[in-house]
Amino acid sequence: TKDPTAVERANLLNMAKLSIKGLIESALSFGRTLDSDYPPLQQFFVVMEHCLKHGLKGIRKSFLSYNKTIWGPLELVEKLYPEAEEIGASVRDLPGLKTPLGRARAWLRLALMQKKMADYLRCLIIQRELLSEFYEYHALMMEEEGAVIVGLLVGLNVIDANLCVKGEDLDSQVGVIDFSMYLKSEEDIGNKERNVQIAAILDQKNYVEELNRQLKLLLLSIAKNNIIKLQEENHQLRSENNLILRKTQQHLEVTKVDVETELQTYKHSRQGLDEMYNDARRQLRDEAQLRQDVENELSVQVSMKHEIELAMKLLEKDIHEKQDTLIGLRQQLEEVKAINIEMYQKLQGSEDGLKEKNEIIARLEEKTNKITTAMKQLEQRLQQAEREQVAAEGEDEKCVQECLSRAAGLQQRIACKERQLAQLETDLKIEKEWRQALQEDLQKEKDALSHLRNETQQIVSLKKEFLNLQDENQQLKKIYHEQEQALQELGNKLSESKLKIEDIKEANKALQGLVWLKDKEATHCKLCETEFSLSKRKHHCRNCGEIFCNACSDNELPLPSSPKPVRVCDSCHALLIQSCSSNLP
Repeated sequence: TKDPTAVERANLLNMAKLSIKGLIESALSFGRTLDSDYPPLQQFFVVMEHCLKHGLKGIRKSFLSYNKTIWGPLELVEKLYPEAEEIGASVRDLPGLKTPLGRARAWLRLALMQKKMADYLRCLIIQRELLSEFYEYHALMMEEEGAVIVGLLVGLNVIDANLCVKGEDLDSQVGVIDFSMYLKSEEDIGNKERNVQIAAILDQKNYVEELNRQLKLLLLSIAKNNIIKLQEENHQLRSENNLILRKTQQHLEVTKVDVETELQTYKHSRQGLDEMYNDARRQLRDEAQLRQDVENELSVQVSMKHEIELAMKLLEKDIHEKQDTLIGLRQQLEEVKAINIEMYQKLQGSEDGLKEKNEIIARLEEKTNKITTAMKQLEQRLQQAEREQVAAEGEDEKCVQECLSRAAGLQQRIACKERQLAQLETDLKIEKEWRQALQEDLQKEKDALSHLRNETQQIVSLKKEFLNLQDENQQLKKIYHEQEQALQELGNKLSESKLKIEDIKEANKALQGLVWLKDKEATHCKLCETEFSLSKRKHHCRNCGEIFCNACSDNELPLPSSPKPVRVCDSCHALLIQSCSSNLP
């Protein structure tokens, strides 16, 4: 069993081939620009619409509805092919179009007028990852049949069309394929053989020219895309390099500011300590001068011992106090020395940090040099790619010529093999007919023999049946006499049953006096009292007129009012059977 989706794709491909071929042939014979009323052109748009709709996913539009239109994938062409932006803008600006399907139909007409429908659809088929958002995996546009249809569309570039999209009602058109256009008579085929040959030659020429043009465009687009990608990578690398340089400069500036602030604080603290040290030295000098003055006075004033002793005691006290101040000053000097040592250590740490940062800057410079070398290598690769592109174009032309020569040789081989097949088929038909004639003769002889045997057996059986019929005739005569007696007895019984039927009719007349209930008056079954609903429906008893459910009125009996059996409730069924049984003898 074949896959039904594959059968649908094959049918749509065949219809596309017929419509495109018929459109090209009719347009070449017509010899003028085509308008929107031209029937083959209308059928071509209908077939293309069916091809684009095949396997389209249900795009969610609202809470319950799904929107299946071909406008979604056709909008992607603007992103992939910049020249298609004009068509998209003009389709959106059309005032009469309200639905996405109408916009898609207008887009197809404008693309045909531009002679770029094949280019636009080829861009879509190449980008299958984007198409998978709109189409199922088994859709025609996702398989090889879509590429074949796009290749056939290249031949439409021969046609000149002038279509008026504004006046047409594209939203409400019904796309039905008219198969009668593709059914041709033998006379029409004979008259159009020359036109077909001329059209085929022109189509082949235009097809080859269009393929060459499209191959050049594809190669240019591939080269442009590669150049754009490389430029983007270069731009990204440069931006990353600039960011790294900015970050390192900022970090260096921050460290420089920190070092300057630390140096300023160290200088301020050192100035304060120097001032304290100078004050202490001044005080020591002053005290030394005072001590010399006192000693001179002691040598001069020896006579005044008592006064000197008192003065000495006072001096000793002063000396003790000054010694205490000297000890405090020495301790302060030691603290200043320790602070100086700490500041020196901090300076050494900051110098080490500066060395590390200088190393980081050197590494960054090495990275930038590597990036520049990589950029040079990329430019060399670009040049090599351009050279390879030129070589590939020459190889493509050679391949096209080789394919054409191979195709001609294969066609000759196919023609020879078809002739051999025709000869073999004729030989096989002759042998089959000879065998069938022999088999028919044998069967006729066998049938004649069997017929003779059957006739002999029938003659023997007829003799036996004749004897049996004589015996049965005698027995039937006896049965006939017995049945006549039984009929007489049945006549007597029928007269008695007529009397009983009249009694039953009178009983039914009494029962029929009851009222026929309306459907609105009954909400529950009279017997089981279940409520009526869509599943539990109402049924009238044809005897009493009441309303019951299906379970309580599934009996059928013939009534005097109707000889056919009709619906009767369980209670009426029991009463009627009782009355019939009581009337019987």
